[in-house]
Formats: sequence, structure tokens, C-alpha cells
Amino acid sequence: MTFQTYTKTTSPADGPARLAALRAQLQKAGFDGVIIPRADAHQGEYVAECDNRLAWLTGFTGSAGFCIALMDSAGVFIDGRYRLQVKEQVDMQAFIPVHWPETKPATWLKDQLSTGRIAYDPWLFTKGQIDEIERGLKGTKLTLVASDNLVDRIWEDRPAPPQGAVSLYPIAMAGEESQDKRARLAAALKEAGQRAAVLTLPDSICWLLNIRGSDIPRIPVAQCFAVLHANGNLDLFIDPVKLGALELGPDITSRPQGEFEAALATLTGAVRMDPTSAPLAVSAALQAASVEIAYAEDPCILPKACKNSTEIAATRLAHLRDAKAMVAFLCWLDAQPAGSLTEIDVARTLEGFRRKTNALKDISFETISGAGPNGAIVHYRVTEETNRRVDEGLLLVDSGGQYVDGTTDITRTIAIGRPTEEQRRCFTLVLQGMIAVSLARFPKGLAGRDLDALARAPLWRHGFDYDHGTGHGVGVYLSVHEGPQRISRISEVPLQAGMILSNEPGYYREGAFGIRIENLIVTQPAPALGDNREQLQFETLTWVPIDRRLIAVEMLSPQERDWIDAYHAEIAEKLDMSGPEQDWLAAATAPL
Repeated sequence: MTFQTYTKTTSPADGPARLAALRAQLQKAGFDGVIIPRADAHQGEYVAECDNRLAWLTGFTGSAGFCIALMDSAGVFIDGRYRLQVKEQVDMQAFIPVHWPETKPATWLKDQLSTGRIAYDPWLFTKGQIDEIERGLKGTKLTLVASDNLVDRIWEDRPAPPQGAVSLYPIAMAGEESQDKRARLAAALKEAGQRAAVLTLPDSICWLLNIRGSDIPRIPVAQCFAVLHANGNLDLFIDPVKLGALELGPDITSRPQGEFEAALATLTGAVRMDPTSAPLAVSAALQAASVEIAYAEDPCILPKACKNSTEIAATRLAHLRDAKAMVAFLCWLDAQPAGSLTEIDVARTLEGFRRKTNALKDISFETISGAGPNGAIVHYRVTEETNRRVDEGLLLVDSGGQYVDGTTDITRTIAIGRPTEEQRRCFTLVLQGMIAVSLARFPKGLAGRDLDALARAPLWRHGFDYDHGTGHGVGVYLSVHEGPQRISRISEVPLQAGMILSNEPGYYREGAFGIRIENLIVTQPAPALGDNREQLQFETLTWVPIDRRLIAVEMLSPQERDWIDAYHAEIAEKLDMSGPEQDWLAAATAPL
């Protein structure tokens, strides 16, 4: 039994009939269109089956996007990661792929309609999202109208909401008691003149209370809401079945999740709410009760992102454990003849090596095992229908594990057989970008957007680029995609010590191959130099060899070559392998 399954979960053939049923509901309700996001009431990236309305309606299973369904057209809005995937998953006669964010929803709506009422579910959108669309529609006869969920009206076999059990997260891993976290955040609320903060992000609440859940596959969170008061007390709105007999402490009151909306109306004073993550329905409930709203960031976001020394020490151990599993896997893979494996064989075997650690709680996301042209699909998910033989060429494997002491995420691109000179050239350009970020030393106060170009510059010089961010934040036994930190052209959040990020430039040639190299890194203070300005640098957390067969050594600078040799030497020193795996590791980490 494995965590990952390989059955196809959606079919393009289902889309047209479901879209027709939705249009019948639009006509019945007097609407001209409806916006269907990939979102739930908690606005997390990952949703339970019962909330995956976008996939149910359109067939598209990507982790970001939305559909605008009108009476005569329906656009599926997808970013650069999914432009190949969407063509495979949706009925192209019923749905039109729309490049987003290049095309804004308001712009598309104005091109499609001159007048009309567009429905949306206020529990599935933030205030910021709706405000942006309404600004784009200003001066037109197009209006957004809050409504009950029209997809739910026609989704007859909709799964039940999850009721996963909640457990306490050990203080030995968390490094700070929940009451101390709550006191710290409550003091900040009080200083800002706020009486309470509404929390809607499950990973924020789990971090704050030192709990973990099991509602969402791959991500150990519990779906719930909370209100943190300025005295440090907290009201937790959660299905009682999830808590069972668990005691969270005298300052925490648990109430059924269904009471959350009514409880908002009882709050007094200025109440903090994050307009970028809380559902619009929350601000609507507060406004209806004349509660003063203080729009500000979720108070857990930044403290959660800046890991304490205990969390960093724990995640180092998780990454070393995961590295040994990866090395065992790569050793096994190299012993298999080209063409003898399928993509599913690769993913299953890798999960098996992680399971042998006896510490794996789950994989941290669906393993991407993409051979040849499938590697060019950035977020490719192999199914029994798409399962490709791993023949000579490139194999891209992006995977990770959830361990109590840390969350891992690593990508390695592997040569199967003899790589071509073009593959080696492209791989080396990606590697040079990854090294540039790894070596970065930068002034405190810079954001991810200031570093993103370091990873792209080698590719840019050859006319190449990639359509995804260079890095995302990562939690500690929480979400493998964590905000607010990112290495991205659009990230304005200053990087701070303790933030864990991925470093994963790539290059994708449609119909041919994909390349990505990913390590996790943690931001740390840099030793004093020069005029002693405060600077930061990155510590590498991932310790797995990079395929030397794919490196065009002649393209490297002396500094780049030294970095690779030093990285590989440290891997050989840190990992205690035995037998054939030790022999493989010695060869894989030999100096260039």
C-alpha cells in the first residue's frame, strides 16, 4: 500500500455535461456567469476532495487556477506551470484555456460580455481578490454578486467533509509552547489596539496551537477556524470528532465549526483580519454586525515562517534521513537497464525507500516522475494512462517526505543512458542558476524578487527561461508550500533569518525533456564583512548528489566547480551508507 495512487481522477469527457447543468442553474438563478476557483473556505493551496470544484467541473487538477463559466463560453485560467497540463485534462471544445495572470479575469469578462451579473461564493474568495476584479469592472455594466455555491447545487455525489484526527505536536520539535506563542502574538495585537484576530488558515492555527491534523492528504493540517483574543485566549472552531478527547489547555475553547460565522458577530473592538487570506464572507459577517475591522496580515504568518533554532535543528535531521533514502533510490535506479522501468515504477520505488526509514508520515506532495517529454510538464502527475517507459534520455523526479521533524522537497534530473550535448548544456545552465542562489550573500531587507534573477541569468544569456518561481517557502511538518517567503519576480516580502525556501530553477522543452534541480535552503545571518552591514546567506539543507554525467564541466567557472566539489564532499561526509550504496555514493560525489 502506497500513499500515492496512479488512477486518473478526472476525465475531459465529464466536462460538457456538467457545464451544461451549471448553465441551467445560472439561468434559473438569473446570473450570466459564475467564477469557480480552486479554493476552499480556508484559502489554502491544498483542498479536500469535497472542495475541489474546479477539477470536478473542468477536469483540470492543477494546484492553482479558476474557471469563469458564462452562458456561451467558459475560460479555464492557468499560469505557466499548467499550460501543457490543461490541454490534456479539459475538453477543449467546452473550455478555453486562458493565460493568467497575463489576462486578468476582469479583462476577459469585458471581452466576453457588455452587461451581466456574475455570481461568486464569498466563502471561496478573499476580499483582495474580489476588490481587484471589481476595480477592473468599474465603469462597465458587469457586476459581481455574492451567491450560494452553484456548483454544489449540481454536484450530487460530492464527498463528505474530512474528519481527520488531531494530534499534539511535540515541544521538542516545535521549540516554543503554544501559550508562549499566543502571548507573543496577543501582545502585538494589544499594542496595535486590536481586541482579536480572526484566523482562517489551517497551517497558521496548527502552528499556533502546536497541533497537527489529517484532513488534507500530504499536508498534516486540521481544517478549522480560530479567533485569537488580545489576552492570549483562543476560540477554536472545529468539528469535535477531530479533537476526540484531546485537551488543548484551559485558555483554548473549542466550539463546533458551524458556530464560527455567528461568533464573529459577537466580537467587539477592532478585529484583525487578513484581506489576502480570509474569505470575504468573514468581513461581510463582521460588517453586518458593525464590528470594526483592522485589515492586516495574519499574525501567525511571519512568526511561523521564521523557524526557531529547534525547528531548524529538527529539519536538518529530517533532510539527512531523506537524503539517505534518496541515495539508496538513485543507486537502485542506476542499476536498472534503460527501458526496464515505467514512471510509476520509479515513483513507487522511491516511496518505498522513504518508507524504509520507519519515520515517513506521508509524502509531502504527489511525486513527479516525468520521463522524456513528460518531464516538460512542470507539475506532471503520472497516471496509469500516461505512464511512460523510462527509456534513454532525461528523467525528472520531484518528490518529498513528511516527517515529524521536517518536510522535505527535492528535485533531481537523472541521465538514463548517454545524455546528448544539448541536454548537458541545458542542465548546466540550470545548475549554474541553482549555484548562484546557493552562493548568494545579500543585504538584509532584500526580497525574493531581488534574488530571482540570479537563478535565471545563465538561462537568459542563451535565450531560455522558465515559467514558475525560483523558490517557495517550506514549513516544518506542515505545508510544503508556505508563505509569505518566496524567490519570485513578484515577491516583495523581505527575507529573514530562519525562513526555509526551495531553490529550483528549471528548463522545459515541450515534447522533448524537462530539467529541474532543487535543494531546500534556510536563510541565515552572514558573518560580518567589509563595513559590517547586516547581510544574509543561505545554508543548504538537502544533501543528495547532482548527476555528474549531465554537467558540462567546461561551462563552469572555477567558483561554480568548487561549489559542486565542496557540496559533494560534504554529502559523502554526512551520509553513512554501506555496501553497493556506499560505492555508488563515492562515485557520485567524486570531484569533477
